[in-house]
Amino acid sequence: MFEGQPKGLYALALANTGERFGYYTMIAVFSLFLRANFGLSAGTSGLIYSVFMGAVYFFPFLGGMVADKYGYGKMVTLGIFIMFIGYLLLAIPLGGDTFALIFMCGALLCVSIGTGLFKGNLQVMVGNLYDAPELQGKRDEAFSIFYMAINIGSLFAPTAAVRIMDWAQNSLGYSGNDAYHFAFSVACLSLVVSILIYYAFRSTFRHVEGTSADKVNETGEVVELSRQETRERIIALVLVFAVVIFFWMAFQQNGLTLTFFADEFTAKSATGWQGMSFNVLNLVAIILIVYAAFALFQSKTTKARAIAGVVILASLGFLGYMYVTTSNEVVSVSAPIFQHFNPSYVVMLTPVSLAIFGYLARKGKEPSAPRKIAYGMVVAAAAYAIMLFGSLGLPTPDEQRVAGDAATFVSPNWLMSTYLVLTFGELLLSPMGISFVSKVAPPKYKGAMMGGWFVATAIGNLLVSVGGFLWGGFPLWVVWGVFIVLCLLSAFFMMTMMKKLEKVC
Repeated sequence: MFEGQPKGLYALALANTGERFGYYTMIAVFSLFLRANFGLSAGTSGLIYSVFMGAVYFFPFLGGMVADKYGYGKMVTLGIFIMFIGYLLLAIPLGGDTFALIFMCGALLCVSIGTGLFKGNLQVMVGNLYDAPELQGKRDEAFSIFYMAINIGSLFAPTAAVRIMDWAQNSLGYSGNDAYHFAFSVACLSLVVSILIYYAFRSTFRHVEGTSADKVNETGEVVELSRQETRERIIALVLVFAVVIFFWMAFQQNGLTLTFFADEFTAKSATGWQGMSFNVLNLVAIILIVYAAFALFQSKTTKARAIAGVVILASLGFLGYMYVTTSNEVVSVSAPIFQHFNPSYVVMLTPVSLAIFGYLARKGKEPSAPRKIAYGMVVAAAAYAIMLFGSLGLPTPDEQRVAGDAATFVSPNWLMSTYLVLTFGELLLSPMGISFVSKVAPPKYKGAMMGGWFVATAIGNLLVSVGGFLWGGFPLWVVWGVFIVLCLLSAFFMMTMMKKLEKVC
């Protein structure tokens, strides 16, 4: 998995990890902040949330086109500084009046523009590391590792958001609404770490910072595509973009309707193994066990296998100690903390996914990237089927809010299971989709095409607001049913276009 990868991959991945940690710390509490601080309805909060998420993923299209002309590295650096300004403005508590709302929107615009310059262009640079013929076969693995690094950052974000807010309220005496701004300030610090990593290890990827034209001039090699080939590739990419819109519409409900469900319908406490799952350190221990187990069987030296064995035993010992000392404690469960399950599952399952597809590749049976994306849509539908069954018999959100002591709550296991299945779909779709774009995009349009992937993500995020508007008077099975139907229809469309998509792979 990690063997034979260029050092630049790890430098760029770590730089992205810092940025994503800050972003997901902010996003973990953002929809709740909108309702608490400004008194907005679920629909209005959902609209602001989805417009912001849409902007975050739309601006990489413009950022990609600018970088194709002026260089990817320059845009990445500029993006970090603009994001820093945005998060700094968000960290200022101004109350809940109209001025504060307008000020917040200006800060969100800065975050969106900065992300647009940073996010897509960093991924283009990762893809460019693998243009050399000897590295072409490692491209999918590389983007899986890169995607895993993103989720390491987001794994700790919900816990950081909750802990920093508790500290601000209980130790510093700030109000609940003002405490949200402390969570936003964490993003500023994480960006400082990100830019330090970027420049400390810049020598490992400096050769991919320039434009595609710069690369051609340095190597003397020109990859010429006919007009027909360029057209076929762009059409294939646009078809994939059209499908992933609906995946992101469903997936990004984790920050909206799934968070609302956690806040309004899920039990507020847990014990035993279930309670332990809400401690991020226990999840880290499980992650260490998974990776050490792979190292135990795949390492070529006795020393490496011995180290892996020690890590497994130490992690099991830690989990045993935590169970003995904390299993009888009642753990308070807050809505934002549920968002650490998805990234933890991504980190846990990435080596499993790579091992499965590596085995299939050796047998000559590995699905193509477009086929993996179609399967991912089916798996996403299955995730929301879990929510549908878990919501049967529950009142509507409006009825739940007026029920008072008669309100109905369900086990956190429903959400935890949904995130697990949704993560399987994400691993089939997101890193494979980014790898597909990096591989198929015509050389002259790499930045723009990677930006196109984010435009599709942006449209999907704009459609996230549909969940917010459904949240209220509709039965919950209707809310989840909408996402099930859209994901299945998208998968069907993808399968009907499969021959055209696989032709350009």
